[in-house]
Amino acid sequence: MKNIIHVERAIRRITQAELAAAVGVSRQTINALEASKYVPSVVLAMKIANYFEKPVEAIFELGEED
Repeated sequence: MKNIIHVERAIRRITQAELAAAVGVSRQTINALEASKYVPSVVLAMKIANYFEKPVEAIFELGEED
């Protein structure tokens, strides 16, 4: 699963730790998401999308391997 979390963080000028605190996960989880090493739950994907005030589909995209 592809995502643009790092781009959205850069736009808002927030750290991985700040996003993690806002959505209730560890910084390592955000790091793993950005590196495409972890696929989020639906709940986490929705929390992240809500934080950035965008639809889930604007943040996450299925890759060819998904």
